[in-house]
Amino acid sequence: MVSPATTTGTTAGSAQNWLYAGSDVPQDKEWIFGRLPNGIRYAVRHNGVPPEQISVRVLVDAGSFYETDAQRGYAHLIEHLTFRDSKYLKSGEAIPTWQRLGATFGSDTNAETSGTQTVYKLDLPAITPAKLDETFMLLSGMIAAPIFTPAGVKTEVPIVLAEMRERAGPQTRVMDATRELFFAGQPAATRSPIGTVETLQAATPASVKAFHDKWYRPDNTIIVVAGDAEPQAMIAQIDKWFGGWKARGPKPAPADFGKPVAPKGADPANPVGETRVIVEPSVPLQFNYAIVRPWKKHADTIAYNQGLMIDRLALALINRRIKVRARAGGSYLDASVDQQNYARSADTTMVSVTPLGNDWKAAVHDVRGVIADALAQPPSQADIEREVAEFDVAFKVPVETQRTQAGSALADDITQAVDIRETVANPDTVYAIFKKSLPLFTPQAVLEHTRALFRGTVVRGMLTTPTDTGATAQDVRAALVAQPVLTTSIRLPGDKLTFAQLPALGVPGTVKEDVQTGILGIERLTLSNGVKALLWANDAEPGRIIVRIRFGGGLAAIAPKDAVYGPLGNMALMETGFGNVDRNAMDELATGRKFALDFKLDDTAFEFDADTRPADLKDQLYLFAAKLGQPRWDPNPIVRAVAAARLQWAASASSPQAALQRDIGYLLKDRDPRYKMPDPAALDTVTPQDFRRVWEPLLAQGPIEVDLFGDFKREDGLAALEATFGALAPRAPVATPPLNAHLPAPSQTPLVLTHTGDADTAAAMVVWPTGGGRAGVHESRQLEILAQIANNRLFDEMREKIGASYAPQVESVWPMDLPSGGYMGATVQLRPGDLPAFFTATDKIAADLAESPPTSDEIERVTEPLKQLITRASTGNAFYMSLLGGGALEPGKFDDIRSILADYSHTTPQAMQALAARYLRQDRAWRVEVVPAAKGGDTGGKPGDVPVK
Repeated sequence: MVSPATTTGTTAGSAQNWLYAGSDVPQDKEWIFGRLPNGIRYAVRHNGVPPEQISVRVLVDAGSFYETDAQRGYAHLIEHLTFRDSKYLKSGEAIPTWQRLGATFGSDTNAETSGTQTVYKLDLPAITPAKLDETFMLLSGMIAAPIFTPAGVKTEVPIVLAEMRERAGPQTRVMDATRELFFAGQPAATRSPIGTVETLQAATPASVKAFHDKWYRPDNTIIVVAGDAEPQAMIAQIDKWFGGWKARGPKPAPADFGKPVAPKGADPANPVGETRVIVEPSVPLQFNYAIVRPWKKHADTIAYNQGLMIDRLALALINRRIKVRARAGGSYLDASVDQQNYARSADTTMVSVTPLGNDWKAAVHDVRGVIADALAQPPSQADIEREVAEFDVAFKVPVETQRTQAGSALADDITQAVDIRETVANPDTVYAIFKKSLPLFTPQAVLEHTRALFRGTVVRGMLTTPTDTGATAQDVRAALVAQPVLTTSIRLPGDKLTFAQLPALGVPGTVKEDVQTGILGIERLTLSNGVKALLWANDAEPGRIIVRIRFGGGLAAIAPKDAVYGPLGNMALMETGFGNVDRNAMDELATGRKFALDFKLDDTAFEFDADTRPADLKDQLYLFAAKLGQPRWDPNPIVRAVAAARLQWAASASSPQAALQRDIGYLLKDRDPRYKMPDPAALDTVTPQDFRRVWEPLLAQGPIEVDLFGDFKREDGLAALEATFGALAPRAPVATPPLNAHLPAPSQTPLVLTHTGDADTAAAMVVWPTGGGRAGVHESRQLEILAQIANNRLFDEMREKIGASYAPQVESVWPMDLPSGGYMGATVQLRPGDLPAFFTATDKIAADLAESPPTSDEIERVTEPLKQLITRASTGNAFYMSLLGGGALEPGKFDDIRSILADYSHTTPQAMQALAARYLRQDRAWRVEVVPAAKGGDTGGKPGDVPVK
């Protein structure tokens, strides 16, 4: 049962109600299910989130597990070729056509192939009857009547190979090796959707068509539509354009996904089978093992789902204890236990362990000890009630917010349910089943389900290590067969800490000033202690409140000599607790509540962010205010953050894109150390004492802005604000030097970075400086249009024409809170030998845009999707909060928002040419390339080296 979603009210198990055969899960009447005479199944419902959009999913029950050895990669290749040439779309027309209809390629228009299915996804805005008809016409041609030509295959295969290269690298090799081990003997072990170089290069129109004819059939296809249109009109379109599709030949037998096999002579109580050690540089030390069982199709009944809830409760209890053990000084940085039904191939219980240091055996011993304790004796009723409270909020929040469920998410729920051969249920049904199940959550039931989760056909384990330490597969096996020592020291307290036990933060403040902004009822407040606030009580998203706290000076307030403590604060600050409340106690407070403790660093402010609900608003604000007013400085979170940062650094050169992401922010801020990823030398200097020295004054710096947007009564939101942030002591204004927001000097010779990933992969970036600050807000939006036009041209040049890159990108960055530092950047991943082609292409595109205006059609392909994107996003509170952050301190941001739609959707070819002539000059460009370490000259392959070529 997939949730949240909604279901049909037709008779369970009927021919039309195909999803619910054998199920007694209650259904509602929002979904209409049906089957055309040719066998196509459909599910259709009205949904108005966002308004005037429809979300279409066409699911073909055929993925990479359906391929023969000679066809590896064909299911995914066909996904590409359907966008290349089809009955109603000539070669190369698909992407421009969907863009003109308002759909952005890659987000609104996309497809994905797994081992078990291929799903085509379309989210189309501004729907009209005419667009609805055109949409289904085009989709029918793509799915039922693609055209496979020699030119099409010759063009698309290099693009797929580019995608293969861009996804390759150490992490991919580890994932592939893990699948090969855990699912040995099954198609899941080796049938990656991307295929192989050999089979893809051998593909022909005839061989690809043979796979399509066999599996792309109406009786193997499901169409799901959720959107702001009449359901019967959508059904009529499905019938009109797909009803005439006829299958070629008899339906083939279902593909056999195989079953896991137990090793001969294995211990039935602990059937450890294959084990393996993988040495992969740039990948963290990690131990993973799986208890593997055959996948079985279950009737998706209420009783079955109640059993799944007990399974989930058992796993939640173990994972909570694992966290408590880690925080108390365990030998692992992170660990988790999860149950997964993998691709209709295996039912698995997965255990993942990341050691705190290099002693992986001790870490595995620690985690297995926690699991052994859960297997030996039942949990207490207090333990169960704690997890049940978490379940209650997890199931209740979707009930409270179901009016805001997007049609795209509802459509995805159906495709997921079809893939795993289960049903969907609406939030009310899920919550009702949960409440009905409460008597079943007994200590003995949890113990029995825990034991079942750790029984299986075979246990398989893998150690991944960045260096050859001498560990062997036999060592891995020994760690799994060793008798674990029960860890009973992580029992949680029986009495749960409550907010009623916490002290007040001070005397509640009062409203000193209240100003109506004139935008959507948003008001700007000043409290008696100087705290500023934006309040917008509205019911646009029932049951949801977005909270954002901005305070202090951000990265600008951190001294460059203390730069390492910026990212460590991002990782550890919220883990250190507040007052007398440590991180475990914070979890106690959060039990059964919808809280978040997100923290991030901005250029000129620090931010707390949360997504909460009306019942939890006051206590959510208390958590954030207490962090500022009563900070706590537990050392263990800092120790763990340093260990995590070391792992992050170790992986930072594992691919060209990883190396570029590691260094580009630092380089584009003219090597300001506050934007640099901490390296081992910097991490060696970190102490908990210095962490406190740096962060304690930063938390005390003013000013504070509190933004509350969402479903709350104004008087309740105001009272919560006054009792929490209004009770803090007045804060001194922050005085920080401005950030150095200068880009590096222009250079025709690229700066060279190196990576330690695959030798046939590289990355590059060309950057043109622009500007920054609110004074240029209108120009910044026009630059976004220009960037998208350039993006389409770069996409055509690097992907469509020469197949050198899968997803080249052009973006415009304009910092609103800094006077400079903005840029337009073109980024690409490709083969090292294609780097000259990229630099030539970017120079040509920039020069052409400066010399000749783009066509009106080029502009329309960009402005229509941008217009629709803004129109859809503006129906939610997050859109306005993202634009108005800091608006309580800088009221001019309210004026900026008035022109956003016009700025993004209207321009002229001449305006675009003028911007290009001003900014996209070759003599202003800065270049960087990332090449394999062996080709980097004097770099020595060390991550972070930035030598000049």
